[in-house]
Amino acid sequence: MSTISVTKDVKEALLRIASELQTRWGRRVDLNEVIRYLINKGVKKPDLLDKACEPIEGFGEAYKELKEERRKDEERAFRKFGLR
Repeated sequence: MSTISVTKDVKEALLRIASELQTRWGRRVDLNEVIRYLINKGVKKPDLLDKACEPIEGFGEAYKELKEERRKDEERAFRKFGLR
């Protein structure tokens, strides 16, 4: 077993999560289980993250249009405030 150092606020957060897990699971939970829970919590369905990060159809054209409109907005702002 190893010892790790955490700040007071992190320890308090871990204890708060431990309390929630103890209530949910109906048994005593140590900080090791809390950390394991937090590590596993984010990687349960990596395929969903991959799917969410896939480019959507028409993104390239929409992004080009967004950049062009933003450039026009900046030009109008510069003209309005006499910066050009």
